[in-house]
This record gives sequence, structure tokens and C-alpha cells, in this order.
Amino acid sequence: MKKAYYCASSSHTKQPITNPYMSLFYKLMSFDELTTRQLYALGQLRQAVFVVEQNCPYLDLDGKDTECYHLLGIDNQANIVAYCRILPPNVSYPKDVSIGRVATAMSVRGTGAGRALMVNALNHCNRLFGDTAIRISAQTYLVKFYASLGFVSTGKEYLEDDIPHTEMILLK
Repeated sequence: MKKAYYCASSSHTKQPITNPYMSLFYKLMSFDELTTRQLYALGQLRQAVFVVEQNCPYLDLDGKDTECYHLLGIDNQANIVAYCRILPPNVSYPKDVSIGRVATAMSVRGTGAGRALMVNALNHCNRLFGDTAIRISAQTYLVKFYASLGFVSTGKEYLEDDIPHTEMILLK
């Protein structure tokens, strides 16, 4: 019997998918709900992507995690392979919600896992905060990806940890 895989969609219905890497289970948790093992695993993923792969030593634990919701993309072996944090208004931007530390493990890149992660994050932002703007600091090479999700550039471009970034916003 072939196992059916599902991911959340914007309409909150289950849609079958054929790629087993997309069979991620998404779990949204506050900082206090994270287990020490989950915190360790998401830290490993963030370090692997942002510090090691991007060769960017920076202070990842920036004091904001305790105020955030953490969206974990968990595979069939219980590994966290996709992750982002949702920052309530006034944590990163006055009045605006933000999504940050968006990371996917190499093993799921190119499978649509990043898009599924962001769709889930956007759905949670709407559920938690209603019709409020969502502002992100996108690595510039990903501007087209975020634009495909409805984000538009504010025109503010800058270097963050020597990596080009573009501020983008999704208006409601």
C-alpha cells in the first residue's frame, strides 16, 4: 500500500503530494513549548545553514527567540529539516509581524519544502495576528522566491553580516 503524504495548504485542506521530502509535519510552538532536544536540533539547522554553509559567523541567539513562535518542519524520521520563526509585532519591526531565520536542510532543498514552510508560516501569521503586514529581511538572491509569495521590496537594500539583504513586505 502506497503511503499518502500531505502538507498544509492555504485553504487548510489536505492535498496529496508525491514527493516524500514534502511529507513534512509542521508544528508551531512558542519558545516555552520547545523541548531541549527541539531547541538543540533547530539550533543545529540554523548553524549549519547560516554559519557553516554561508560562512557567516554571527550571533544567532539574538535575544528574540524567547518572544517568537517557532515553526518546525519535521520529516518521517523526526528530524527538523525546515524551520522559521515568526516574530510578533514590535519584536523586529514596529507594528509589523516578521518571519525570519528561514532555513531548510540540504536534504530537502529543491523539493518545495521551502515554499511549503513559508505557506505554513503565512497561514500561521494570519491566524495569530489577523490582517497585519508581514515584513521580512530577505537575502537578496531570494527576492524572486519571496515575490512569488506576494512580498514586495520596500527598496531598502543593505548588508547584514556581509550578505546582501532586501527588506520586503506583504501587505494585507
